Amino acid sequence: MGKGTGLGLAIARQIVTEKHAGAIEVDSRLGEGTEFVIHLPM
Repeated sequence: MGKGTGLGLAIARQIVTEKHAGAIEVDSRLGEGTEFVIHLPM
C-alpha cells in the first residue's frame, strides 16, 4: 500500500470508454462507501 501511481481509475476509465465504448458510473456516499458500475456494450 501507498506505493502506487494513483492513476488506476484514470487508466481504467480510458480503457472502458475509449477501447470498449463503455461508461463508468460512480455513486459515493460519505461514511457509507463508493460504488462503481461499469457498462460495456455487447
